[in-house]
Amino acid sequence: MTDEKFILYVQTSDVPERQYSPLVLAQTAKHMELKPVVYYLGQGLKILRPGEAEKIKLGSFPSVGEMLDKTLEMGVEILVCEASKQMLGWEKVDLRPGVKIVGAATLNDLTLDADATQWF
Repeated sequence: MTDEKFILYVQTSDVPERQYSPLVLAQTAKHMELKPVVYYLGQGLKILRPGEAEKIKLGSFPSVGEMLDKTLEMGVEILVCEASKQMLGWEKVDLRPGVKIVGAATLNDLTLDADATQWF
């Protein structure tokens, strides 16, 4: 058993204004020596297609694409729901390098194991 605190951030939206929070919080958690995981489901998957996240840049923040890259480079796991991929009709789809497609049960397991969850 580990004393490491685990925070799960779940992104369900493709709305541009909602893209930054889970990534900023996951990066912050990593700096705090916590274990963050970001899980994309539903409409949230749309920004993980190549080139989509680069189109989103708000205020003085870097693009969402740059935020995703930095989050992955920091060692934060970014997971993608297989069932959501199927719901969107994406039998074969290219997604951003570094993300991992997982089964729907994974979200249940992560939620049960997490010390905290935040949904966006």
